[in-house]
Amino acid sequence: MPVRSEFVPARPPAALTGHVRRYLGYREYGETPVRRRQAPVGSCALIIGFGHRIRLGGGFGTVDAESFVAGISDAHVLTEFRGEQHGMQVDLTPLGLYTLLGHPMSALTNLVPTLDELGDPGLAALPARLAGLPGWPARFAHVSDVLARRLLDERARVPDPEVRHAWNRLRGTGGTAGVAQLATETGWSRRHLLTRFRDQVGLAPKATGRVLRFERACGLVTAGSGSLADVAALCGYSDQPHLVREFRALAGVTPTGYRTEWSVTATPPEAGPG
Repeated sequence: MPVRSEFVPARPPAALTGHVRRYLGYREYGETPVRRRQAPVGSCALIIGFGHRIRLGGGFGTVDAESFVAGISDAHVLTEFRGEQHGMQVDLTPLGLYTLLGHPMSALTNLVPTLDELGDPGLAALPARLAGLPGWPARFAHVSDVLARRLLDERARVPDPEVRHAWNRLRGTGGTAGVAQLATETGWSRRHLLTRFRDQVGLAPKATGRVLRFERACGLVTAGSGSLADVAALCGYSDQPHLVREFRALAGVTPTGYRTEWSVTATPPEAGPG
């Protein structure tokens, strides 16, 4: 039986530009288990569930969670649920999550801590508060208010301008900007850039570039934009076999396998909650 799904995307207010990329309200129901593969992307997610758990499996083991934070990752995650899923996803930039959460991002890399585990009562209270509101507009407005106020909170951290520059260059070049080039542009040593970047983004610059390049490749593959050789050339891979190796390493399947799974289980871009 097909999954019955409702997805309601929304843009955050201008005050959160550069921090929050998108809101997504979701409600799904599947009588049989619904499994999805989440490949690495250059963003983070705050999942606020309304009483329904989802199973996540990856390098961190297996976790059953209702509400959690997913930091930037360079490994795929397998998710599964059965029955109903109802909640809200907030897609954030890594620097946005660093600013709003006030935690070193390296402590969240490749992990999915629940909101109760973060020691943050404000975030832990969001699921019950949002579930009690009458609809998506009210929920989106409440989250916007909470996050905008956190920008003024003493817990908010301001990313280094050098780290922001390196992140923007990597994002703007599809992950192809070199670490030596970034160090020269920031005026920092490569070691200092690596340390500060990893603390505020979650991965080192080279690993972040790899994820951003792969994210672009995934988008082209799922869209059917040319042959695999074309995708490899556009994204800066040495050849098609190099692209296939990256899919196996980062997504756990071949490009063809990934596209097939995506066509069956995809949620609206960016990646959904499960």
